[in-house]
Amino acid sequence: MWLDEESPRRQGALQASLEFVGALGLLLFASLRGILQARIELRETLHQMAFIGAASAPIVALTSAFTGAVVTLYSASLLVDVGGGGFVGGAIALAMTRELAPILTGIMVTARCGSAIAAQLGTMKITEQIDALRALAVSPVQYLVIPRVLASLAMFPMLCMSANAAGVLGGWAVAQAFGVATNTFLQSIRLLTEPFDLIGGLLKTLVFALIVSLVSCQQGLGTRGGAAGVGHATTRAVVLSMVLIFAANYFLADLLFAER
Repeated sequence: MWLDEESPRRQGALQASLEFVGALGLLLFASLRGILQARIELRETLHQMAFIGAASAPIVALTSAFTGAVVTLYSASLLVDVGGGGFVGGAIALAMTRELAPILTGIMVTARCGSAIAAQLGTMKITEQIDALRALAVSPVQYLVIPRVLASLAMFPMLCMSANAAGVLGGWAVAQAFGVATNTFLQSIRLLTEPFDLIGGLLKTLVFALIVSLVSCQQGLGTRGGAAGVGHATTRAVVLSMVLIFAANYFLADLLFAER
């Protein structure tokens, strides 16, 4: 009896997962086709770049600075005690460039912009504005999705760079309190980090940009059920984006840094 009740639930979950993957794949294909055909709404793309990039920079930098400070607080207290104060700068720079800055960028933009994108498109869907675009022979993918995808791809690496700088700066400020000289801090960064550490982190953000923009747009365009449906779509967009970011981060870390 219990198995009979659980089986439909599992089938429903599997069907929902397959529908999500299929819808996401179709949206990615339609976006790539539109980009390759140069069907780009430049004005809307610039607007989204300002929304995703410039408006998100302060919160990304602030969270990264405090994250770098906290990581340095723990690492410096341990390294200085064992005579390894000369490794503090390299440790925080390595952590920020490879992992923390890309992840923080993805999470903060998801929370701030991914939720807004899903809510905006969801509201347009339930108020039939999407249908109005189709009636005017305007592709919703071309007008709504592609600008957000391109803006994310352009802005995520820049936000990650600001997160790297803020995180290292926050770490430097805390390292000073532990008696680590600035020259020692900078020399450690030069010795322990390589250009590919930064490049690999930026490559991660491109994948995260696709995840956040496509998932948010897909959830928004698939909204059903009125105002309550907009709330559900926004929540699903944020949760799914964050889960996929962490899952993708594992595979990207293994691919990019496992042998280094």
